[in-house]
Parts: sequence; C-alpha cells; structure tokens
Amino acid sequence: MSHSLIEDQVFNNKDFSGDSLSKAGYEYCTFTNCKFSVANLTEIRFIECRFEHCDLSMAKIGNTAFRDVIFVGCNMIGLRFDHCNDFMLKMKFEQCQLNVSSFFQVSLQGVSFLKCDLKEADFTEADLFEADFDQCDLSGAIFEHTNLEKADFRTASNFSIDPGMNKIAEAKFSTQGLPGLLNKYNIIIE
Repeated sequence: MSHSLIEDQVFNNKDFSGDSLSKAGYEYCTFTNCKFSVANLTEIRFIECRFEHCDLSMAKIGNTAFRDVIFVGCNMIGLRFDHCNDFMLKMKFEQCQLNVSSFFQVSLQGVSFLKCDLKEADFTEADLFEADFDQCDLSGAIFEHTNLEKADFRTASNFSIDPGMNKIAEAKFSTQGLPGLLNKYNIIIE
C-alpha cells in the first residue's frame, strides 16, 4: 500500500534495482536513465509520469498503477502487465523493448505503441480497441480472443493474427500485412 505522495520530482541516473524506490504515489515525476530491472515495484502508483531510457526488465509490478504514463526508449522485457492495477490503466510506449511481456486480459483501449519491439508478447484476451501499432515488430506475438477492433496495423510487421479467433472489425492493415492474416491457411502470397 502506498503511504506517501511524491510530486513533480526528476530522477536521473538512479539505480532502483533493489527495493530502494519508496512505496509511494508518484505524480508528474520524470525518471531518466534509471535502472529498475528486477526491482520490486508492487503497490506503487505512477500517475502522469514519464520514463525515458529506463531499464524496467523483469520488474515486479503486482498491483502497480500506471495511469497516463509514457515510456520512451525503455527496456521492458518480460513485464507482467496482467499483474498491474487495472483501475484507470493508461500507458503510451515509444521505441520500447517489450519482448516477452504479458498483456493477458489487460484492457488498453487506445494504447499507442510507436516503433516498439513486441516480439513474443502475449495479448491473449486483451482489449486493444483502437490500439496503434505504428512501426512495431510483432514477431511471435500472441493474439487469441483479443479485441483488435479499429486497431491500426498498417505499418506493423511480422504479426500473425487469426481473424477467426479475434475481433478485427474495422482494424486497419496494409496490403503488405495481408500474409499476417492468412498464415493459418499455409498459402503462398507473392
């Protein structure tokens, strides 16, 4: 449980790998070049915060709140977003490494992924209504029973989405992305 509130602070080049980040609510804070890999961030609230070039790989984010949080150039490999506090969950990702992260059953309507690596990410049963996957690599990403209605995949690459297993009404795809919708049929498109 968060005990205090920390507002408008800037954290540069800090190592929070252990349990050195205070269990608190962080509002309007900026974290730049900070290390959170394998850190225990459970029960912490981040509200309208910005993370730039931070390493959050394998951090524990059980019941962690991310409300209007922006991640830019961050390593976020193996994060379990399905363990986050889902109340008002809202994030934006730019040029982040999110490989093997789990978004299982997470509701991220309107989420924006810009130039992110999402290799082998799990989006099973997630709600990604109006999500934008601008210039993202989705090699091996899992989409099963996922709401992708109105999602934008026009510049995404290496995805494989079964239209019969996912909601894709009004989703946007480029002609080059059509093979990613037809993989299960094992046909050759030239």
